[in-house]
Amino acid sequence: MNSFEDSGFVQIKSLVNDDEIELLKQAIAEHHSLPTAPGVRHLLRRSPIIRRLAKSPAVLGIAAKYLGANAVPVKAIYFDKTAAANWYVTWHQDLTIAVKEKIEVAGYGPWSMKDDIPHVQPPTSVLENMLAIRIHLDDCSAENGAINFIAGSHSYGKLNAQEICEWREKHASICCPAERGDAIVMRPLILHSSSKSLNPEHRRVLHIEYACVELAGGLKWNEASGLDSVELVMATEEEEEEEEEEEFGSV
Repeated sequence: MNSFEDSGFVQIKSLVNDDEIELLKQAIAEHHSLPTAPGVRHLLRRSPIIRRLAKSPAVLGIAAKYLGANAVPVKAIYFDKTAAANWYVTWHQDLTIAVKEKIEVAGYGPWSMKDDIPHVQPPTSVLENMLAIRIHLDDCSAENGAINFIAGSHSYGKLNAQEICEWREKHASICCPAERGDAIVMRPLILHSSSKSLNPEHRRVLHIEYACVELAGGLKWNEASGLDSVELVMATEEEEEEEEEEEFGSV
């Protein structure tokens, strides 16, 4: 299986260049003051640089290719494995989304709180209309905590613990090392994991999620509002001065 729809993931070489990577690092550093912290949440809301990247033709175009013209960014997280913050992520699916407020709606649940933001598991139909683009800001070898996938597992809905064990026993996993500037596009329902880094140099990843569906019952994506006014270009340093299960635990 080598198509995105069949396998549930695809790697894209050299999506962002060195200048863009350095700009992203600077933008993230403004919100990542603790070196022992594994990362930063809610970067679409916090950083105009990240918002511009998420809506840039190169990156949004990838989401639109697989989700359609209605694709919008709904979440951005940065994480990094270092000697001070190094962790193993077991096999899992990404099942939760961040919303503006908790509203009890049939098919949505259970609920949790992360950084004072309500998170909820939506129906499978929502997750099937999402994808994530993971942009690597450093080289990431198999020894440095590269992500692993079980191809095709995204096509079977939400899997319980027993089903995840059966997938692990019956299907080979694929390790996806990446170079600085590469991106990995993935469906949230694909089974994935990552190991602790054996030689924990920086393994910085910007994880941006996209969706092409609205939520039910008045629920709203936490970070999606206000993005339509963002310019479809990467910000320059001058513009920056003017404006300002789970892999983070598992994203």
